[in-house]
Amino acid sequence: MVQLKIQYLTLLVLCSWWSLEGTVGDPQLFFLKRDCSGFTAPNLSNFIQNLNASLDDLTAQVSNQSKHFATAKATSGTDPVYAMFQCRNYLSITDCATCLATAAAKIRNCSTGVNGARVIYDGCFLRYESNDFFDQIMPRSSILCGNQTANESTAFSVAGQQVIMDLQIATPKITAFYAATKTQAVDGAIYALAQCAETLSQDNCLDCLSVESSSIQGCLPNTNARAFDAGCFMRYSETPFFADNQTVDISPFLKQGRSSSKKWVIIGGVVGGAALVAILLLLFPWRRRPQSPKRVAGGNILEATELKGPKKYKYSDLKAATKNFSEKNKLGEGGFGAVYKGTMKNGKVIAVKKLISGKSSKINDDFESEVTLISNVHHRNLVRLLGCCSKNQDRILVYEFMANNSLDKFLFGKRKGSLNWKQRYDIILGIARGLTYLHEEFHVSIIHRDIKSGNILLDEEFQPKISDFGLVKLLPEDQSHLSTRFAGTMGYTAPEYALHGQLSEKADTYSYGIVVLEIISGQKSTDVKIVDDDTEDEYLLRQAWKLNERGMHLELVDKSLDPNSSDAEEVKKVLDIALLCTQPSAAMRPAMSEVVALLSSNDLLEHMRPTMPLFIESKLRPHRDIFASTGSSTSNGTASDSIVPAP
Repeated sequence: MVQLKIQYLTLLVLCSWWSLEGTVGDPQLFFLKRDCSGFTAPNLSNFIQNLNASLDDLTAQVSNQSKHFATAKATSGTDPVYAMFQCRNYLSITDCATCLATAAAKIRNCSTGVNGARVIYDGCFLRYESNDFFDQIMPRSSILCGNQTANESTAFSVAGQQVIMDLQIATPKITAFYAATKTQAVDGAIYALAQCAETLSQDNCLDCLSVESSSIQGCLPNTNARAFDAGCFMRYSETPFFADNQTVDISPFLKQGRSSSKKWVIIGGVVGGAALVAILLLLFPWRRRPQSPKRVAGGNILEATELKGPKKYKYSDLKAATKNFSEKNKLGEGGFGAVYKGTMKNGKVIAVKKLISGKSSKINDDFESEVTLISNVHHRNLVRLLGCCSKNQDRILVYEFMANNSLDKFLFGKRKGSLNWKQRYDIILGIARGLTYLHEEFHVSIIHRDIKSGNILLDEEFQPKISDFGLVKLLPEDQSHLSTRFAGTMGYTAPEYALHGQLSEKADTYSYGIVVLEIISGQKSTDVKIVDDDTEDEYLLRQAWKLNERGMHLELVDKSLDPNSSDAEEVKKVLDIALLCTQPSAAMRPAMSEVVALLSSNDLLEHMRPTMPLFIESKLRPHRDIFASTGSSTSNGTASDSIVPAP
């Protein structure tokens, strides 16, 4: 009888283990993300030798010293390697070592000799670089929302927001920057985790988790989600992914600063709960699978039909909100249509874009799928599409309202000179992060095609948000000047796209480089300064390259900037990055994720010399004028059919 009881208890224990998502014998190898650098080490053999040594060192520290966090470096020769590994503290050392081995194999799938890479699993994180990054963060938040909504969605959202906020506050104050909690909620519990790299400062950990907490709250009231980047990790789930005895008591770390945040969370949750349910837009389509949400791999735009559709607005409501689309409410007009400020009955301020209407029936077929795709794009540096409206030939998009309008107003308009260097740098970095998400992190790669200062909007805190992405297929085919599907603005457009219709993500990279030059200089890229008949006319890109060749970078800087407010070396580095982005060969331009890495690094670009564009040196004025003049543009800033892309 006693033996039967022991067997029964043993069976109960085993069942309880197996019911967990992550326990002993489970290294949690659900794959989340891999990033590979676009650059290779100069001395390949030396670099690989150092990489192998670093990974071996990490393995030894985890296996022999029972570490959940380890750093290693191998600096022999000319190509050093710095490596970092971290697994979740609730994992056993055996599972931790297994996750490391899997991550090491995965990270080697990057092209041989790339000088940086990182891999993230549920259970661990591995990264290596050719420079010391241990105390740096790269807040490029990625999120993965589950596919099930909580039964009591409003109550779950309120509880979930509180859990996330508490972890954000407490984790940076805890030794090793790690916290796992179990919180009773509705009919069950919320298991949650937050973790930062141990080499970060407390402030950097807090900054990193602030980004992640903001991102992951967008998944509520879904029952599980992850938010992750190169410096920190957050996760919550209704289903346990660690044992109850692995929790950390964070209450002592919440005594300061909790009351006000709790009040905000509760008020925001109660008031906005219903709205959260209505506007929650899933980032990825999944098929149902117990415990493990499944992401859709990169594919074509037709996959948008599987995504959750946008909110449908009534035409009468939008008409009333914009006062019948009055000129007084008009914010501006671009290549896709006019934008109006609207105020809904509940007081919510929105931006209403009336798309250019056309007679083609194809827009009717495309509109629903394209808008569905765009509405599922979520990133802090991209303007949020709230919904849409269709009536007769009218196609209307509803966006979040940006209090500070567009960037060009602060560079060339009445507010010229009002941005300090820190604000400009943050805008430059934010635009790069937004483009990285469009190109590499959303499940369908989106090329913007018309990056310019007028398409960069600023919120109340002057954080940049890219607008008008994904709209090219919504242009009517019967607009003659758009029939070639060319969507760009002279002065910003990459030469291979303008002249030959060769479109890739690197076309956006080129346009980004031009915008960076505008931000630094306060000059319009399309402004031309006529010198004389014997000297080529001067415009921004030509001027930047000339000053670069003479080593006089800082002569380009906006004279309204306080020289004491910026670091000359930092300004020079950003200018170098802008020139790298405007190189004539698309293949030579960095990917936007590489731009983010370059901007986030403290290193100078000593080994990266951009190549001067051929058209800068050309004496052929017609060739030059393609980029210098606005004469071949339509009144709304969209390229005319005088430039026809190759078939």
